[in-house]
Amino acid sequence: MSQQSNNLAAYIWSLADLLRGDFKQSQYGRVILPFTLLRRLECVLASTKAAVLAQVPAVDAMKLPEEASEKFLLNATKTAKNPGGLAFFNTSPMDLSLLGETGIKPNLEKYIQSFSKDAREIFDHFKFSEFIGLLNDANLLYKIVQKVRTTDLSPEAVSNHDMGLVFEELIRKFAESSNETAGEHFTPRDIVHLTTSLVFSEDDDALTKPNVIRSIYDPTAGTGGFLSSGMEYVYEHNPNARMAAFGQELNPESYAICKADMLIKGQEVANIKLGNTLSNDQLYADKFDYMLSNPPFGVDWKKIEGEIQKEHNEKGFNGRFGPGLPRVSDGSLLFLLHLISKLRELHEGGGRIGIILNGSPLFTGGAGSGESEIRRYILESDLLEAIVALPTDMFYNTGIATYIWILSNKKQAERKGKVQLINGSDLYSKMRKSLGSKRNMMDEEDIRTITRCFGNFDAIAAYDLDKAADVKSNRGRQSANAKVEAPKTFASKIFENHEFGYRRITIERPLCLSAQFSDKAIANLRFATGAFKPVMEWIYEHVGEEWTDETYGQLATHEESIRAKIKKDFTDLKEKQIKDVLDADLWLSQKKLMEKAQQLRACFSTEGGDAEYHDFNLFEPLLAQTQKTLGIKLDTKEQKQLLDEITWKNPEAEPIIKKVLKEKEDPFYGKFTYKGKVVIFEQDGDLRDNENVPLNPALSVNEINEAYFKKEVQPHVPDAWINPDKRDAKDNEIGIVGYEIPFNRHFYVYQQPRKLEEIDADLDEVTKSILALLQEVHS
Repeated sequence: MSQQSNNLAAYIWSLADLLRGDFKQSQYGRVILPFTLLRRLECVLASTKAAVLAQVPAVDAMKLPEEASEKFLLNATKTAKNPGGLAFFNTSPMDLSLLGETGIKPNLEKYIQSFSKDAREIFDHFKFSEFIGLLNDANLLYKIVQKVRTTDLSPEAVSNHDMGLVFEELIRKFAESSNETAGEHFTPRDIVHLTTSLVFSEDDDALTKPNVIRSIYDPTAGTGGFLSSGMEYVYEHNPNARMAAFGQELNPESYAICKADMLIKGQEVANIKLGNTLSNDQLYADKFDYMLSNPPFGVDWKKIEGEIQKEHNEKGFNGRFGPGLPRVSDGSLLFLLHLISKLRELHEGGGRIGIILNGSPLFTGGAGSGESEIRRYILESDLLEAIVALPTDMFYNTGIATYIWILSNKKQAERKGKVQLINGSDLYSKMRKSLGSKRNMMDEEDIRTITRCFGNFDAIAAYDLDKAADVKSNRGRQSANAKVEAPKTFASKIFENHEFGYRRITIERPLCLSAQFSDKAIANLRFATGAFKPVMEWIYEHVGEEWTDETYGQLATHEESIRAKIKKDFTDLKEKQIKDVLDADLWLSQKKLMEKAQQLRACFSTEGGDAEYHDFNLFEPLLAQTQKTLGIKLDTKEQKQLLDEITWKNPEAEPIIKKVLKEKEDPFYGKFTYKGKVVIFEQDGDLRDNENVPLNPALSVNEINEAYFKKEVQPHVPDAWINPDKRDAKDNEIGIVGYEIPFNRHFYVYQQPRKLEEIDADLDEVTKSILALLQEVHS
């Protein structure tokens, strides 16, 4: 931000001195921002005010509808210097210097109502009339107006660019004073400049061809910084180009400032919409040449989940969210999908996108998740051109790592099928004074470095930058052998799209069980499973001795104490479960199961005690036959509880056969030759694992999976196999396709750890200092 803009913003914000005491800090911006806008509009209209007033009587005499009247009056704003005219006017002979003191409230309200419709609406969104009344009641309105009217905000004194900076600084101050989040309203100008340069750098026509027409769109417009920067960038290179700005913004105050800015620039302000872009896209039928956006980081979309899910389910790829939906806790990728849906069709010239995201969209979500499917769609559709890593501490409201994604549906030939990753995380300088969380900034040379690298599509090996090392804190005891800081570097790498993809194959291993009827197993059957078990164990320990065969399970006399215990120590139990625990039927049914197990145990005992079985394939039919012989019937739930208690996993036991096959063995996919037969084993869920196999379009899926399995899995677990039933929903091949972009991994630079001798020396020094302090305390 220039010193002139900074000084002007500070001067305007000094209006807060007048408000202090009568207004809360959180209200300062709601007075200062609309008054600043009002003064700016007034200064812009100054040169055409007389011409408009001269036309008013004639237009009034026509008694035309408001829309038609406005067209006549807008013609009066055309001048030799500005043949296109302005997009707004004011029909009042007053201005801020002529409002007077005694009737200032009605005069100011009438003055605002004399603006054209679009300009009037701006003040409605600020609820300006409400604050005019409050200022008048506090006898401050005249004083505020007098100070504002002397501020020169004419285009000659303050350019549109600088006025945008002033508004941003005022909003930042407003956000700080009201404990709001400044970063939700605007993006720092250095980031805006970089993103704009990357998006527009590939369009030679827009930057050179006379009278070329381009549209620019921001679905999270804020105060219009991206829209203004995009237009300024094009006009700077091609003054004869024509730019049409479109946007939508959720915050009313930010929307009002954006609309005012577009109004002053002569844009069609009807293209700037107010509302939630994701749930209510008010430009649903439009496609655009260029899109720029800085959506909020990590903001959940639970409030609009119904609308988003409905569009995803009903419209699919005919809507905006066909590829998938991210988790509700972060809607960043929804904005990216929204922008992709707005790309102008390729036969109409195509479109380009620049969006700022945090690190989460790069890697959050495994194969098959919504996030992975969105990345898959983007990469398999060959839309992603580049991702640029920005320095930390670049934004007003967060210091986290952020990235610029550049996407296009009109890639140049050399970029097709490829993605460029640019590591600009060290391209920054420290600010003399922090602005919120923004402590770093990128200068023009930093921006040029990234833009040149992107424009040339260069792969650049990491090289040291001529950047000063960050100043470390000198608080506390300093290490005698401080860790050497890694040098600041810049690098760029180019990857094939498929290099970010993988198949998640599921690795299975056989279930191996041993079995034995034992005292402990039988005793455990007295209690139901799950949440019931610990409660029933406690009850039996404290009450069980009182029971006889006739009173077994009856707890009426102990209900109060049992409920107190449950409330204190077993809070997971719901009321229905508590009633079941207190019901004798549950206790009696478990007692019967225990007694049946005791009958079975007698048949499996030997002179040496309870027999152990290490081949479940033999034990299971034997158990079934014994139950049949004894006439013992168990339902599915009882049978499962019995087996869970009398069996345990034992890697030395025989694997359990699930099915015998009449086909050839195929060990890769679980068809093993076992005791002369080809079989499939039961899977052990606890041993199940997943492996991510890199994609390779040069080979078939099975070739890739089997080669990986043979090299990375089989030598370590020979009895493992690939689950052939886990298939991708889109190509039906074995393994679920996933995509992630591990940016930091690709640019990781190994640092030699400190020598142990140095660490020991530091520890000795710390120990000595502690002992010295203890000695002082003792003495």
